[in-house]
Amino acid sequence: MFQQSFEPRFDPGAPQKVCFFFNAQLHHVFHAMPLAVEMSHDLRFAIDVVAMTEDHIALAQDIARRHNAGPMNFVRVSGPLLSGITRLTGGATPPKLPALAAARRLLAGYDAIVVPERTSLLLRFAGLHASTFIHTCHGAGDRAVGYDRRIRQFDFVLLAGEKQRRRMLDKRLIREGHYAVVGYGKFDLTENRLPDRLFAQERPTVLYNPHFSKRLSSWHGMGLDVIRQFAADDRFNLIVAPHIRLYDNRRRRAAMERDLAEFAGLGHIHIDLGSPASVDMRYPKAASIYLGDVSSQVYEFVVRPRPCLFLDSHDADWRGDPDYRHWTYGPVYRSSEGIVDKVADAMTTHGSYLPAQREGITETFDCETSRSSERAARAVADFLAHRRTSLPASTRTRARNPRRHVLAHE
Repeated sequence: MFQQSFEPRFDPGAPQKVCFFFNAQLHHVFHAMPLAVEMSHDLRFAIDVVAMTEDHIALAQDIARRHNAGPMNFVRVSGPLLSGITRLTGGATPPKLPALAAARRLLAGYDAIVVPERTSLLLRFAGLHASTFIHTCHGAGDRAVGYDRRIRQFDFVLLAGEKQRRRMLDKRLIREGHYAVVGYGKFDLTENRLPDRLFAQERPTVLYNPHFSKRLSSWHGMGLDVIRQFAADDRFNLIVAPHIRLYDNRRRRAAMERDLAEFAGLGHIHIDLGSPASVDMRYPKAASIYLGDVSSQVYEFVVRPRPCLFLDSHDADWRGDPDYRHWTYGPVYRSSEGIVDKVADAMTTHGSYLPAQREGITETFDCETSRSSERAARAVADFLAHRRTSLPASTRTRARNPRRHVLAHE
């Protein structure tokens, strides 16, 4: 542990300080670390990873180690007040606003801040006017939440493909010169990682991946019924892996684990309420059928086209709605009744949905011969280099905190 000081004068020859800031759940790490790893080899930049929990730091360090990252500092933001608030709320991560308050002085020392979420933009109103904010997005789904109007406040945005580019331009969230279509960096971290063997018997494996939103998710009204039907049927193995935000509260997770205890001894049921395995694409790779509702993770599954089916728990008027495009990739049902038979039918009718899946993949993920993280690093480096030389000198000098927080993981 040591303290590091920032030099308050602008030095045009010094590396630009770039922070990869993780202020949300664990899955966000996979959406920014590909860029961090790639930029760590560029001597024009000094890379720090700043996060709010030990789990985030451990995952980021593991990614950096496995993917041969260059020099990189790992910084956990903590303090007695933040720890107390986190214990009180019961969350796996601190609430975002207190976390931003705790991190503000540290983050003021960076030339650029890379984030997969949008709440961190509030730092602009807390004195970080000179910092460049870069958005990596966190997923490439269809829902309107992925096209949040706050995105227009970022200086630079990285996009997975033409679908995002077209919709964001239509909504005036991005502008020319301030975005790049670079593909999906998460694939760079997971392409060579084989799934663990979860089941003793070889059967077709269903991934049930409900969303966290009470308004949209099939979990609250159908989830236990779905599991019970598969538990009573031996035709399929079942992975239950809800979106990590569904149980990012420790108390809620403990209560649900007690409710799910009846399935603990079943060799063909595997339930994961939020481990790292639920966000690193192990389950989409291991499964042969996807069962879900509105999660963007369906795109991480159909990148290799396979059968899907969807549960509509909210009577959506979805046909022709771009927010539900993924529901054209398989049959949609408004009831979980007979779900095992419905899954079997989805396997036999998959061919009729294959053209829609292929078209959706092509528009969602821009795939070139070079890796996404390489393309993203070139785009960000070019933008930051141009911005550094084009901004007035007065805006290059920021009031840096001369006594930075202790960096416990450097």
